[in-house]
Amino acid sequence: MALSSPSAEARLRTERIAILALFVGAVTIAFAPILVRLSEVGPSATGFHRFLLAIPLYWAMAATLPRATVAEGSERPTSVRDFVLISMAGVYLAADVAVWHYSIQMTTVANSTLLANVAPVFVVLAGWILFGTRVTGTYMIGLAAAMTGVFILSRASLSLSEEHFIGDLLGVLTAVFYAAYQMSVERLRKRFSTVTIMKYAIPASALIMLPVALASGDDLLPVTLAGWGFLIALAAGPQVFGQGLIAWALAHLPVAFASVSLLVQPVTAALVAWALFGEQIGAQQAVGGVIVLAGIMLARRGSIRR
Repeated sequence: MALSSPSAEARLRTERIAILALFVGAVTIAFAPILVRLSEVGPSATGFHRFLLAIPLYWAMAATLPRATVAEGSERPTSVRDFVLISMAGVYLAADVAVWHYSIQMTTVANSTLLANVAPVFVVLAGWILFGTRVTGTYMIGLAAAMTGVFILSRASLSLSEEHFIGDLLGVLTAVFYAAYQMSVERLRKRFSTVTIMKYAIPASALIMLPVALASGDDLLPVTLAGWGFLIALAAGPQVFGQGLIAWALAHLPVAFASVSLLVQPVTAALVAWALFGEQIGAQQAVGGVIVLAGIMLARRGSIRR
């Protein structure tokens, strides 16, 4: 049988490791809102420093880590087109962060967060329209369940009104940019290693975020060592470690499944906020979290088929 062959077993083992990496990365990224909350500078300036401080870490990793095998994507970017494609991933990520920061100023945090989490829907639509990627019925049920769980998680704080319309649209645009980032990285990982992609993409993210931070009027520099510590933690943890694990996993998992799996972030964020700040988790939030996890498991069963 095919599953008993060494190559099939190796692929299955790699896939399981990738799923673990994906979830660890998602949990790590869930700490980002907490660190943004603790930051001494504004959200846009915090986003700029998140990317800026990550740059030397990625370049140090690129200089010290052994080159990946060909199977892991060991090509080096050599043409202008290569650098543009990699830089666009950074542009998409920065646009996701920047637009979300504007969104939360024009609508409620709950609305913005919920709408930003519809990224899996855009991943599925774009995959079908652009690449002919098909999904199973089981996957769609899992996606619907996970999205329902996220809605239940944030339902108590949702606020629907005309005055929030523009902010809500920006929340949807946030999801579009994050979907574009995920799909871009999945394609790039077929040729380049995670470190190579981040080494060139994140400087582009920092360049995009700098004028956004300047336009926001936020203080650009923290005034205490603790303030710098939170920014360094944000860069090293959620950005380098968390996004790095997710980018690595995208070489081994369907991007549609990976996108749904990242919906574990709001569940983790709620648990972290409860543990650190004493924010209450009611029965509604608990039910929503369970539904999210069940939806992710269903999406995993309904794997992507081309």
